[in-house]
Amino acid sequence: MKKPTIGFIGQGWIGKNYADDFEKRGYKTVRYGLEEPYNGNKHLIPSCDIVFIAVPTPTTPKGFDPSIVKSAVKLVGKGKIAVLKSTLIMGTTRDIQRSNPGRIVLNSPEFLSEGTAAHDAAHPDRNIVGLPKDDAAHRSAAKLVLSVLPHAPYSLVCSSDEAEFIKYAHNIHGYISIVFSNLLYDIAGKHGMDWDVLQASFRADPMISSHRYLNPVDKKGRGAGGHCFIKDFEAFTRFFGEKMSDETSLKILEAIRDKNVELLLSSKKDLDLLKGVYGKRK
Repeated sequence: MKKPTIGFIGQGWIGKNYADDFEKRGYKTVRYGLEEPYNGNKHLIPSCDIVFIAVPTPTTPKGFDPSIVKSAVKLVGKGKIAVLKSTLIMGTTRDIQRSNPGRIVLNSPEFLSEGTAAHDAAHPDRNIVGLPKDDAAHRSAAKLVLSVLPHAPYSLVCSSDEAEFIKYAHNIHGYISIVFSNLLYDIAGKHGMDWDVLQASFRADPMISSHRYLNPVDKKGRGAGGHCFIKDFEAFTRFFGEKMSDETSLKILEAIRDKNVELLLSSKKDLDLLKGVYGKRK
C-alpha cells in the first residue's frame, strides 16, 4: 500500500520534530511555515493526504485565540485529513469541522517537552485521536492517522472534546505540580532542610508523580513557565469560570495561578510570555 504524503503546517519546535520523525521513517513530507526554507511551500499543502497542524494558539488578555489554526485548516485540500496538534479549548475542533465540511478534521494532542521534543515525537507514550463527528469517515481517517504515527503503548480514539480535555489535563497537572514543588521547597528551606535529600526521596516515591516537575529552581528561574504552561493554565481557568458555577474551585485555580505568577515575577522568568498572556496587569 502506498504511503500517504504527510504535510506539516507550522515548523516551530513541535511541527519540526514531528516532520523530522516522519522523514526518518520514510514518509514523503511537505513542510510549510513562516520560516525559510518552508515559507514557499503553501501551494503544496493541498496535495498532501494528511496534514498535521502545529501552530500557535495564544491566550491573550482578550482570551483564547484559535484564529491561526482556523486559517491553517483552510489550506488543507478538499477531501483530505487535517490533524490538529495545537492545544485547543474544548469544543474548538467541533467548531472547526463545522466550518470545513469538505475536509476531515481530527484532534490529536501532542505531549512533547521542549528539551526532549525529538525523542518524544519518535517515542510517544500515547497516541490520542479525537473525532468531532462519530461517523464512518472520521473513524476511517482516525485509523489511517494511527497507522502512520510512531507506535505507542497506548492508543485511544475518542471524541474531539475528550482529546482536547486530555491535553489540558496533562498541562494543568504539570503546572500545579511545579507550583506545589515550589511550596515544598520554600518551607523546607525555611526549616533548614536539605532539598537534595528530600528530592531524592520524592523521586523514589511511586505515589509522587511527575518527577520531572520536582525541580523548583531551574536555569531561568522559578515557577511554571515556557510557551505552554502560562497560556494554557490561564485559558483553562477562564473556561472553568465560564462553564462552572463553582466559586470555591475557581478560587483554587486562581490562587495557584497567582502564586505561579508571583514566582515568575520574583525570579524574572519568562516575563515576555507572562506579558503576552496578561498584558501589564501582572
